[in-house]
Amino acid sequence: MSEKVDKPRYWFGNVVSDKMDKTVIVTVDRFVRHRVYHKVIRRVTRLKAHDEQNVCKVGDRVKLIHTRPISKEKHWRVVQVMERGQPET
Repeated sequence: MSEKVDKPRYWFGNVVSDKMDKTVIVTVDRFVRHRVYHKVIRRVTRLKAHDEQNVCKVGDRVKLIHTRPISKEKHWRVVQVMERGQPET
């Protein structure tokens, strides 16, 4: 019997907090259509991601990959910083 190998799951988002050690909070915006009214709604998901070298700063656009659980709420890892940004105030 062969095992099913899923392709890696990547998400892109903006760093909103870098106050924790080796952890950043990233918001991921996605747009979904309401199933009854068919209006496009913006949904925001806040994820805790592992940042091994503490290179991410607030306002950066980052690429995340889904990994094994690192802690209770942290199972995403920062793959790369796509672009440096200015923090939103």
